[in-house]
Amino acid sequence: MMVEDRRRVGALILVLGTGLASVALLAPGSVKAGSDADEAVAARHEYNEKIAAKYNYRFGKESPFLPSNATTDTGEFLDPKVFPTAEYCGHCHQESHKQWRESAHSNANRVPYYLKNVALLNDSKGVEYSRHCEGCHDPISVVAGALTQGAPKKRPYDQDGVTCSVCHSIQKGDTRGTGSYVMGLPAVLVDEDGKAITRKVSDGEILAHLDRHSKAVMRDFYRTSEFCSSCHKAALPRNLNDYKWQRAIFLYDEWQNSSFAKQSPLPFYVKDSVSTCQTCHMQREGLKLTDSGAKKGQLASHRWLGANTVIPKIYGFDEQAARIVQFLQNSVFNVDIFAIEHGEMADSSSLKGLVAPLGLTGYSVAPGETLTADVVIQNKGIAHSHVPEQRDMYESWVEFTVKDSAGKVLHQSGFIKPSGDLDERAHSFTNRLINVNGGLNDLHQVWTNRVVAYNNTIQSGRSQLVRYSFIMPAAAVGPVTITATVKYRRFDQHFMDFGMGKHYEQPIVDMVSQSRTIQIGENKPVAAGPAENKEWMRWNNFGIALLDAQQYSASSKAFEHVISLRPDYADAYTNLAIAQFQWQKYDDARPNLEKALAISPGNARALYYRALVERNLGNMEAAIADLQKVAISFPQSRDAHRELGFSYYQLHKYDQARLEYEKVESIDPDDLSAHYILSIVYRRLGLMDLSKREAAAFADQKDDPSAGTYAYEYLQKHAEIANEVTVWHTHELDMPSKPGKHLPQIVAPTTSSMSGGEF
Repeated sequence: MMVEDRRRVGALILVLGTGLASVALLAPGSVKAGSDADEAVAARHEYNEKIAAKYNYRFGKESPFLPSNATTDTGEFLDPKVFPTAEYCGHCHQESHKQWRESAHSNANRVPYYLKNVALLNDSKGVEYSRHCEGCHDPISVVAGALTQGAPKKRPYDQDGVTCSVCHSIQKGDTRGTGSYVMGLPAVLVDEDGKAITRKVSDGEILAHLDRHSKAVMRDFYRTSEFCSSCHKAALPRNLNDYKWQRAIFLYDEWQNSSFAKQSPLPFYVKDSVSTCQTCHMQREGLKLTDSGAKKGQLASHRWLGANTVIPKIYGFDEQAARIVQFLQNSVFNVDIFAIEHGEMADSSSLKGLVAPLGLTGYSVAPGETLTADVVIQNKGIAHSHVPEQRDMYESWVEFTVKDSAGKVLHQSGFIKPSGDLDERAHSFTNRLINVNGGLNDLHQVWTNRVVAYNNTIQSGRSQLVRYSFIMPAAAVGPVTITATVKYRRFDQHFMDFGMGKHYEQPIVDMVSQSRTIQIGENKPVAAGPAENKEWMRWNNFGIALLDAQQYSASSKAFEHVISLRPDYADAYTNLAIAQFQWQKYDDARPNLEKALAISPGNARALYYRALVERNLGNMEAAIADLQKVAISFPQSRDAHRELGFSYYQLHKYDQARLEYEKVESIDPDDLSAHYILSIVYRRLGLMDLSKREAAAFADQKDDPSAGTYAYEYLQKHAEIANEVTVWHTHELDMPSKPGKHLPQIVAPTTSSMSGGEF
C-alpha cells in the first residue's frame, strides 16, 4: 500500500470509527465479484420486466428514454435502489458531499421553480415528455422508468438530483447533448480482475482497496469537456415540440470554438493554455473536512461554481452564495466607456465626430448638447456566451446612468421597477423566444417555441457595443458622471414569481462597472486607470464590436488605429481583412492577410481567411492549400474542415468532401451544412441510404422560413424592445420621440445559401 493510501486509510478510520480497523486490513484477494454479477443481471431483468409492463412507450419500444438522449448500457431500466446515495458517499468524501449539497447539481430536481416548470410541461403534454428535462435534472428517474403515467410523483432520490453515483456511473457519452450519456450499473469497487462488484460494499472494503475503488468510479473522460457536453448542450427535438428540431443550449460548442479550448484558430485573442469546463468550474481548493479524494490537501471543487444565485438563497447556503458572487466578479467582463459622439456631427462610417478613446483624448462639451456614449462590453473571462444556457428567462443587462455633481440621476437605462421587473428598454444579454401563438414564452415553455426574435448574448472573446444618447444640462452646473454597469440576476421577475408561487426578490450582482466624468467646457486627458485595457486593445475591442454590428467601414477604421499603435501585431491586419472580407472587398483584404503572414508565418487564422478570400476570387487550389494547413494545425476546427469540404465539393471531389464533412459531424453532430452537403455527396457516390438519412436531418433541423412571421407580429406589438432587433441602434434616454420613427424591418430567418437547388 502506498504511503498516501495509508494516510487516507488512517484518516478515514478515525472518521468512520475504530470498529472498521480490522475490516480495513482485509487481504486484497478476499474481495471478489463472484456470482454477484449474475445475480445483478437477473435482478435487473426482473425489474425491467416489471416496469415495462406498465411503461408508456410513446416514442417506441426501441427508444424508451426519449425525448432524452440518455440510455443505459443494455437498454434496460435500472432499479433506483442500485444507486448508492450521496450520504453513503459522504462517509469518506465529507468535503465533496458538503460542496455538492450546495451546488446546482445537487438541487437540480428539488428547487421549486424547476418543479413548477416541469409540472407545466406535464400538464400541457404528459409526464413522458418530461424525460427530455429529467434526463439531466433527475437522471435516475429516467433510467429507472419512473416517468410514466401512474408512477409515484415524488421519489426519495429526487432530493439528490444529479448525485455522485449518477456522474460516476456514466460509461460513455457523445456531444449531441440532451442527456447523451450511457448509464451503467453503479459500482464502487472492482475485484482484482477489474470486474465490477455489484453487491453492496462496506466502507471497510473500499478503504482496503482504494485503487480498485478509483477504477470503479473514475474514467479519464470525466475530466473532459466532452463529458460535460452530455447535459450542457441540448436541443428541442420534434418528439418534444411536434414541430421540428431546434437548438436550445450549446455551451460545449461555444467552448469548443473559443480561445479557451484552443481547438479553433478563429478567436480574436489567444489564451496561454487550454481550459476545460473543469478548469473553471472545478478549481482545486483546500480542505475544511476530511476527503479521501483530496490530493496534497486540495480537492477539485464539487461546488461547480457558476451563476445560480437563487439556489443558495432558497436553502441558506451562505458560503455558496458568497463564492458565486466572487466567481461572477472575477474578471468575467471588461466595461469600457470608450467614446462619445457629438450630436449630429458623428459619422459612424468614418468615425468623424467620435472622441476616442475616452480618458486619453481631450474634448469640449457645450451646455445642452446631445451626446452619445459608446460603451464596449467585452466577454473576456467566460468560455461560452453570456448569458449561457436557457437565455429566455435568465437576466443580465447594462445599467447606464447620468448623474450630476450632487449624485442626482439625470438620465437612466436599465433600472428595476417597483414591481421588480427590469426596465423593458434596457440593453439585456438575452433573447426572446416566440411561441406558436405569437406570444412570448415567458415561463420557459420551450416545447412551444417557434422562433428566436433576437439574440443579444455575447460570445466568448467577443465585444458588444451599446450606445446611449442623452442631453447635457443646459447650464454650467458642474460635471456629470456617466456609469455603465453589467448586472446579473438569475431569472426575470415574472418567471421567478411563477416559480416560487409568490413575489420573490433575488440577489442582483454588479459584475463590473466603469464611470467617467464629463465637464461642460474643456475636458483634458487623464492617466489610464490600472484596470483599463491598453489603448490598442481598447481600439481592437471597439473594432470587434463594430464588426459584429455590421459596421464594416467603421470597424476597418478602428482596426487601422490598432495597426498604427501596434504595427507588429499580426492579428490587427487579419482583423482589418475580416472587416474588408465581410464588406466583400476581397482585393483589399488580401494584402492585409499577406502582411499578417509576413509578421507571423504560418498563422492559421490568417491562412483561414486568406483561403476564403482566394476562393471568392476563384483561386480554388490556393484556398484548398491554405485550408489543409489550417486543418493540420487545428484538427478539431469544425470551420476549417467545413470550408475545406465545401471547396472540394465545388470542385466535384466528392470522396474528399465526404471525409471533411464527416469530420465536421464528428465534432458537431448537428452541423446543418454537413447534413446538407453530405446528403448530396452521398447520393452522388451512390450511398442512397446515407443520403436519405442526412437529407432527413437537414429537413428537420433547417430554419422554418415562415417562422419569422411570429417574431414580426410580436415585435409590432412591442415597440419598446423592437430596437434590439437592429444590430446598430441607440438607447435614447429621456428624449422626445423623433418624427418618422418606425419599427425596424424584420426579415424572416433563412437556412443559408445552401438551402436551395437539391431538394
